[in-house]
Amino acid sequence: MTLDLNYLLPMYIAHSNKPISPSPILRQFQRRECLPMIKTLLWKIDVGMVRTLTLQESGAVITLGLWGVGDVVGHPLAGVEPYLIECLCKVQAHRLHIDDGLAIDEVMWSHIHQSQILQRMNYGSIPERLKQFLAWFAYKFGTKSEEGWRIPNRLTQQDIAEAIGTSRVTICRLLGELEQGGIIHSSKKGYLLSHRFQMER
Repeated sequence: MTLDLNYLLPMYIAHSNKPISPSPILRQFQRRECLPMIKTLLWKIDVGMVRTLTLQESGAVITLGLWGVGDVVGHPLAGVEPYLIECLCKVQAHRLHIDDGLAIDEVMWSHIHQSQILQRMNYGSIPERLKQFLAWFAYKFGTKSEEGWRIPNRLTQQDIAEAIGTSRVTICRLLGELEQGGIIHSSKKGYLLSHRFQMER
């Protein structure tokens, strides 16, 4: 499915007549809980990680983006329907009104840029898609160490499969092969991408 990037930020946003408090309201959400969708409100992530997604008519999930601390998500940035924001772990976020002086152009372009990246990861061989995804995910969410890149274990194999357009069984097999080859190492805390991973990309 090719997304129409021209509609990531609608030119017109229907404002609610309901008065909105100008003060940020901090909310806590559990893993797999979805953030409320309100037409004139955005959410800024303070703790945790979420993914934005839509659904095909068949019910298949299409991942639109992965977002962490400092990122802004919300219905005004949706270019498709349905549009959901799912927590990948425990999340704390505070809401922002669309008129709160936010640099909306920067937010819009970050969503466009990430959508383009994830679209590119849905083409080519599955092993190459997985390596590209792990490298991008490590750069966005991981930390560099002497052993390589450490990335948090906040994505399931199903999450990864849906991000790059394949099956969970395939991801399970490919991750196993990478681990057997010493290219990645997994633990309860997450993954370590070794220096060999960089060399083989």
